[in-house]
Amino acid sequence: MSTAARSVPRSRAVRVPLAVLRAARPAEWIKNGFVLAPLIFSGRFDHAGTAVRAIVVMAGFCAIASAGYLLNDLLDVELDRQHPTKRHRPIASGDLSEPLARTLAIALAVIGLGAGFAINWKAGALVGGYGILTVSYSLFLKHLVIIDVMTIVTLFVVRVLAGAVPLGITVSHWLLVCAGMLSLFLGFTKRRQEAASELHSGMTSRPVLEHYSLPFLDQMVSAVTAGTIISYILYAQSSPIVHGKMLGSVPPVLYGVFRYLYLIYDRGDNRSTATLVTKDPGIIGAVVAWIVIVACLLYFF
Repeated sequence: MSTAARSVPRSRAVRVPLAVLRAARPAEWIKNGFVLAPLIFSGRFDHAGTAVRAIVVMAGFCAIASAGYLLNDLLDVELDRQHPTKRHRPIASGDLSEPLARTLAIALAVIGLGAGFAINWKAGALVGGYGILTVSYSLFLKHLVIIDVMTIVTLFVVRVLAGAVPLGITVSHWLLVCAGMLSLFLGFTKRRQEAASELHSGMTSRPVLEHYSLPFLDQMVSAVTAGTIISYILYAQSSPIVHGKMLGSVPPVLYGVFRYLYLIYDRGDNRSTATLVTKDPGIIGAVVAWIVIVACLLYFF
């Protein structure tokens, strides 16, 4: 067999796995870090057994989240093909076939549920509920103005609730408020990015954006930014778990929020939340500073 003949299957053997990895969007798994929030703030991160159980639950969320991304891309494949950047997604570009994507989505959903139920039925139920809500979002909730963002908030809150299950604790109401406000902030800023991008390009790939105007989104971003900052300060001072220890962690949170807004408004950055958090030096520095300060406050002092 000639070298040219052998290169075709070899090229496909590399291309398909890479397409699968891209479609699973591992960069987005950073959002599932919310599962670890109860573990971190409870002061039990240094308990190996508890930490492993929490990480297993987080892995379950990562698997079922990727199943949701595949389903969403399958449903939006025609719209994605008309978008200047989304047309390069694996399913829209044809790098990943639709039948294989369906099979992978089912397999990942089963793995995610298995990881949840491996801890206990509560964790499994929350992972399953997250999966059902993700499917509902892909099918119709993402087309409902404001409800689409509130659904994203619910998904974040479910992550936090699931993270408390391996610990056998009740999540602080303040932690839930912080998670909810932060996810509102991320949800409305994302819609603002998408609306500005589509206004500039003159193309529509997300029908719900027709109901969002930039002035309205700017008002929502202003409101949830204030709510996010205030709720975190109140949590740092008033949570029954951390007992006021966390006030020292407020400065990097403020900087991270302001830096995020600066990138979106001043720089017109339309990259995804996961990309901004993992690629922008300023936000990375704020996250690292926050982790160091929290670790010192909760575990060393």
